[in-house]
Amino acid sequence: MTTVPVVQPAAGIVETAIRTRRSTIRLTAPAPGPDELRDLLAAAANAPDHGQLRPWRVIAICGAARTRLGEAAAEAAPTADLAERVAAKHLRAPLMLALVFQPRDHPTIPRWEQLAATSAMATTLLLLLDTRGWGGVWFGGPYPNAPQVRRHLGVRDDEQLLGYLYVGTPVTGEAPRPRTAADVRSKLSWLGDTSR
Repeated sequence: MTTVPVVQPAAGIVETAIRTRRSTIRLTAPAPGPDELRDLLAAAANAPDHGQLRPWRVIAICGAARTRLGEAAAEAAPTADLAERVAAKHLRAPLMLALVFQPRDHPTIPRWEQLAATSAMATTLLLLLDTRGWGGVWFGGPYPNAPQVRRHLGVRDDEQLLGYLYVGTPVTGEAPRPRTAADVRSKLSWLGDTSR
């Protein structure tokens, strides 16, 4: 009788991706196209999500649509100088993914848990982008709650814009910023016998 070896998930690859991923601030074209983005989003949707509510939606913004969104956000700026800077921030990556939280009324899954699921999906998406060679960073974005921005993106009153994932190709020659391992000793406590 032959034994079929059990194939373990590529834990080393996953752990490496988690430990080495960095937010990429300087991004250029190209960015993932519609088919690849759909594939990445389908994979990211497997992030922890009690009840599989998927209480989120993503709006992909590219090309001249970034300029129009920047103009909408600039309308909320208190000064003309600031408005110009706000508009320019929408052009710092070839692709922006507006992350919209859509909480659902549910008898056993509270809003905070749905928000955690949405954040888990976004974090997973950033990891997936990184493993495929894309760069990304999650910014709150200028004036995400401004009526002009919400109206422009079609964000409803019962939804919340959680900012944008800026996505593209990392600028050549940019060295990843080093990060020291976190000292989590003060963040971890145990209950029970740890001698096992």
